[in-house]
Amino acid sequence: MKRFRVWLLCSSLCLLLTGCWSAQELTDITLAKALAIDKDGEDYKVTIQVLNPGEIAGDQLSTRATISTYSASGRSIFEAIRKLTKSSPRKVHLSHLQLVVYGEETAKEGIGKTLDFLIRDHEVRTDFTIAIAKGLSGDALISILTPLEKIPADKVRSSVESSEDFWAPTKEVKLDELIESISSNGKEAILTGVYLVGSPDEGTKMENTEYSDSPAQIYLDDIGVFRGDKLQGWLNEKESKGFNYITDNVTNTIGWVDCNDGGTISVEVFQSNTNMQGSVVNGEPSIKIDIKIKANIGDVECSLDLSKPKTIQDVQKKLEQKTINIAEASISAAQEYRSDIFGFGNAIRRSNPKKWEQIKDNWNTIYPDLNVDVQAQVEIKKSGMITQPIYEKIERKTEKEE
Repeated sequence: MKRFRVWLLCSSLCLLLTGCWSAQELTDITLAKALAIDKDGEDYKVTIQVLNPGEIAGDQLSTRATISTYSASGRSIFEAIRKLTKSSPRKVHLSHLQLVVYGEETAKEGIGKTLDFLIRDHEVRTDFTIAIAKGLSGDALISILTPLEKIPADKVRSSVESSEDFWAPTKEVKLDELIESISSNGKEAILTGVYLVGSPDEGTKMENTEYSDSPAQIYLDDIGVFRGDKLQGWLNEKESKGFNYITDNVTNTIGWVDCNDGGTISVEVFQSNTNMQGSVVNGEPSIKIDIKIKANIGDVECSLDLSKPKTIQDVQKKLEQKTINIAEASISAAQEYRSDIFGFGNAIRRSNPKKWEQIKDNWNTIYPDLNVDVQAQVEIKKSGMITQPIYEKIERKTEKEE
């Protein structure tokens, strides 16, 4: 009898556990992949990029777009998203969000109030990429259809990641990092800029995905500089790469220097390590930055004998000076914006907490004149399969023929 009761209890529990009681079919929900935030007067304008499930999953060619966009305005982000049901056929789900884009004008006014919803809502994960639509509104950017990637939000996120990993003028910023930078003393926030080349109107048409050279294409390279929650301006490509060197965020990139005869030599940086030290000298805060780089020679377009140690040493010295120039240009630009995007204040706090307590309230006035010493050390590991450049062999052949 006891065994029968145990069996009956187990059977009852199994009946309760079978099936997915909370499951929802893809055709019954609206999955948002990208969210754009703009201002509409005093209200917020929210635009979502949602999947068209039949176009994503189907193997058949179709003339329909893989995504659709819907917009609504409200006094808060939460209200605007709920008002999307006026145009969207189903309730919007943000659990698969990959990208959040702020319009540039909205970023200049301030993004702090919008972050509360993103971090508070239980449906929203925090692993999405955040960027700024440079020179246009966020809704215009996420309405662009992209070739190669069926889902434009995935294209933008992949571009940010690959650009950061292999070129280094951008940085992927997620919600936790953005909130920490905006709300803490001693470091300001940055966001990568995403811009459009071509016609926004053409970019929303299916034809934009059918040409080998699309009429409208999404690019990214510059970093937006914040003070508090407001966008102050932009670092250009060179200065953005300098930011990543200073903050120890370069994993792989390409650099070049001039040769003495007017050509160039290019190298691939495959390892970069930066050590930042804060100190107080004679009562004044200062920063020392040491950048150590390992690189391989990738392209020689001048007459160089790479078998000679002195040749390698000369190239290393030129690369070291160029790295210093790039870092100093980035620091100079950020100091003009009075924005400590590098975390120099945190470095001072770690080295001398007592001094930091004295100066932290006036850091915005101290930072623009802060003394920063940048040093770089470049080590070339490999010069390739040949020591004499092809360029030089072609010149010798031409001279003999003449």
